[in-house]
Amino acid sequence: MGWNVRLYAKENGEEPVSVFIASLPSKHQAKALWEIDLLEEHGAALREPYVKAVSGERYKGMMELRIQHGSDISRIFYFFPVRDTFILLHGFVKKDMKTPRRELETALRYMDDYRRRYL
Repeated sequence: MGWNVRLYAKENGEEPVSVFIASLPSKHQAKALWEIDLLEEHGAALREPYVKAVSGERYKGMMELRIQHGSDISRIFYFFPVRDTFILLHGFVKKDMKTPRRELETALRYMDDYRRRYL
């Protein structure tokens, strides 16, 4: 099965994940892009340590792409609204063990906006 990876775009056309990846140091960017390629290649079969479901009923259906380059850790939240397509929503650099609620809420807001506009 072929998998498609798409970037969420706000109504103004800005793609938050593109902006995020562009903000990373070059080697961390390369690792993020490599993991996105893995997601495109393996799809829903990709497992930890690369992906993990976000816990909590509020975030049902949301996944995280887990990127680590050296001691730098980042996450890209995504979901799949249709069987063969992943929508990358939001990325951030993780500085603490626990994912900040504001990052989860941003991704949730983008997911809800995508669903409202396209589904």
